[in-house]
This record gives sequence, C-alpha cells and structure tokens, in this order.
Amino acid sequence: MLQPLPASPTEKPPNLSEIFRANGPFVYRALRRLGVREADMDDACQEVFIVVHRRYGDFEGRSSLRTWLYGIAVRVASAFRRRAHNKRETMESSPDAEDAANAESDYQKRQLLQMLDEALSTLDDDKRAAFVLYEVEELTMAEVAEALGCPLQTAYSRLTVARERVQKVLLRKMEERRR
Repeated sequence: MLQPLPASPTEKPPNLSEIFRANGPFVYRALRRLGVREADMDDACQEVFIVVHRRYGDFEGRSSLRTWLYGIAVRVASAFRRRAHNKRETMESSPDAEDAANAESDYQKRQLLQMLDEALSTLDDDKRAAFVLYEVEELTMAEVAEALGCPLQTAYSRLTVARERVQKVLLRKMEERRR
C-alpha cells in the first residue's frame, strides 16, 4: 500500500507510479461511477494522475490520500462530462468481459449497472459525488464532506436527496422492465 506522507522535507514523497499502482483501480471506478464515458476513461484517469503529479506538494495530509484523489476525480469527471455533453455524446454502458458460462449473469449485471448509471446521470454533480463516495466507494461521511469540500451536514443532505432520486429512478426503470 501507499507510504504515508514524508515526515520531513528531506524525506522523498512516494513516486507517481507507486501512487498509481496503489490507487489506479479506485480512481478508475470512481471516474466510471461519476459518469465518464468508457471511451474517455483512460484519458480521464491519466488526467487525474497528472493533477496529482502537479499538485502533490499541495497535499497537506489532513485527509486521506484517497479522499484527496476522489476530490480530483470529481473535478476531472465533471469536465469530461461537460465536454461529452457539448459534443452531444451519450454515456456508454460499461462493458464486462464476456464469459460464455456466465453470459446470463454478466448480462444481468450489465443491465443493473446501466440502470444505476442512468439513475446517477439524473443527479447534479454534488449529489452524484456524495452518493458514489458513500454508497459505492464506502467512504465515511466525514471523508465524503472532506472530498467535496463542504460541511458534514451538507454532505448528509446531498446524500439523502441523491438516495431518494436514485431510488425513484430505479423503481421506475424496474417497473418499465416488468411491462
């Protein structure tokens, strides 16, 4: 796992490849759940780590490295979604590896992920980020508030609204599938 921040200026900080190895999958999942199109995932992930490289000296260690990374991912995802929207592109469904023995299971998982992505796409950025951080990435609410740069009660409020909206959309989608 990633080494803690250096205790003194003479200690060398972890290099970017160490940070990437330890946190790349987390950042990738976060970007995907934050609505970055599959076609843009590699570029968005790379952009997050470019920001990390540029701004690592600004990281004070008051929050966890993952919380800081998520905050960067939120901003990068927002920019990528804006660009995709401006090009009038729609979010692609996330592909899973096809396994003949588990094709039906994979199909159902893809359908559920697509429904979740559609539900998340109805949320504005702050509510979507709160939902993904807490429900998907399992951060504490204090970490969510830190990552979003808002008071704890605001983070709770955003999560509550997000849960209600996601539930409403998912129930509607499930009802449509039954027909």
